[in-house]
Amino acid sequence: MYLYFVKAELSTPCGLPFRTVLTSYYKSKHFKCRTRDPFNDFTSPDQAILCNDSNQSMYCQLLAGLVHRHQVMRLGAVFASALLRAISFLERKWAQLCNDIRTGHLDLSIIDPACRSAMMSILSSPNPDLADEIESICSRPSWKGILCHLWPRAKYIEAVVTGSMAQYIPPLEYYSAGKLPLVCTMYASSECYFGVNLKPICDPAEVAFTLLPNMGYFEFLPLGENGALAMDIDEEEAVPNDRLVDLVNVKVGSYYELVVTTFSGLYRYRIGDVLQVTGFHNQAPQFRFICRRNVVLSVDNDKTNEEDLHRSITTAKKLLEPYNALLVEYTSYADTSSVPGHYVLFWEIQMVDSATSIDAKLLQECCVTVEEELDYVYRQCRSQEKTIGPLEIRVVEPGTFEALMDLFISQGGSINQYKTPRCIKSSTALKLLNSHALASFSSPRDPKWIPLNG
Repeated sequence: MYLYFVKAELSTPCGLPFRTVLTSYYKSKHFKCRTRDPFNDFTSPDQAILCNDSNQSMYCQLLAGLVHRHQVMRLGAVFASALLRAISFLERKWAQLCNDIRTGHLDLSIIDPACRSAMMSILSSPNPDLADEIESICSRPSWKGILCHLWPRAKYIEAVVTGSMAQYIPPLEYYSAGKLPLVCTMYASSECYFGVNLKPICDPAEVAFTLLPNMGYFEFLPLGENGALAMDIDEEEAVPNDRLVDLVNVKVGSYYELVVTTFSGLYRYRIGDVLQVTGFHNQAPQFRFICRRNVVLSVDNDKTNEEDLHRSITTAKKLLEPYNALLVEYTSYADTSSVPGHYVLFWEIQMVDSATSIDAKLLQECCVTVEEELDYVYRQCRSQEKTIGPLEIRVVEPGTFEALMDLFISQGGSINQYKTPRCIKSSTALKLLNSHALASFSSPRDPKWIPLNG
């Protein structure tokens, strides 16, 4: 049961059609006219995948997955975030889905003709026994391990769980009760296919991709110890030849930005990903994906990248675990509307056990913990120079990040390739997040900072 989605095609001002790379693939003959492969036999009918309405597509794909629940061997989506969105959708719609299975009739909210036709062939007859099974599972007070209960023969979950997607590992482990390995098989982008994971069953934190030298011509721009770009190189400018390192000359442990020349005509194109060399397979280097280079928070002299932010939040959210609270999603922005400016984190928190609660003091400690885990420069600005104000956590109501995703999709984004931005730049998105804020908490004290020797 792999959940795939398309985005409606748009046109340039002169009438040329354009669409996302995955939409292009799903609409091509390579996908629609593919030879039947028992190892890639999807529960979702093509008509559901190709439906431009993401809600109708999600409903039909989940319904098909539930009908075939005893045949499903693998679960997945392109990105982990899409799979979690599907689980959230299922939490809201399982009663309707069960009713469709029980009666053998598709809900009237599905109006796409191709979807209705395809799904009615799947709902060929009423199946009250299957509906009762699913209802019994979904009506349980806890959804821990729900994926294993609904799809008992599933062997693993396949999705991108590296970089910013690592945020979704704990929720996926919760919904699978830690019984389904999280498999991340490849490293690719719209521009080029880069590499594969030769150890797909490894721990997500240890995923390394082996570069495929025949996919393009790969060069590497050396970065600093924390993935920072050299001060004399602009974010967007072409990189001088003498700065680039060939594929065979990269060094283990060093950080690089990937630069590609592709068969389709891109010349020394800067991908923007920060990679760390972990080793070699024969002569091909292996890389760990660190983050997107251009995602940073900055108020003063501080520069916090995506990895630093993720690491600090990963440490802080452990404080929630004893209270049966789960950090579902997060994003951030640098609030410079006041002096000094400060970091703001938006957190969506799910209470696993309704009998427990979290108080202001706990969330204030989360603020402190995040700051303690940020780098030396940030803590110096906060504690010594006072050029950065106390970090703030704004807790938002459930469903806020789905609304954020809907906003970006309505502005032309693709549900299939959507990733929650870890730093908010859009004033419209910021307004949405603030409108859903339930409470705000700030660090009650400065983080620890000790001057460096010498």
